[in-house]
Amino acid sequence: MSTRNAETYATISIDDLPKVDFNQVGETDETTIRRSIDLTQFVLKWNSEPTFIEDQTIVPILTMDHLTALNLMGTPEWLAPEPEPEPENEINE
Repeated sequence: MSTRNAETYATISIDDLPKVDFNQVGETDETTIRRSIDLTQFVLKWNSEPTFIEDQTIVPILTMDHLTALNLMGTPEWLAPEPEPEPENEINE
């Protein structure tokens, strides 16, 4: 079984970001978290439940496994739309 499949993922309110102890999660600091498009939530992952989750300093909006997290990241709330390709300039000779 892959380690990634054993990880727990959680969406958390952006207001709780200052309470995160990055030594207890898979992300290294606030620059490495995935934020929702509207910047109201972010995602953390861990193998062992962090103390700030265990003691409810932070209460996740949603906890999920790897597959559920991947599916969520593919929704419009988490995935920026692809920019429209610029039209190619045609050269008329």
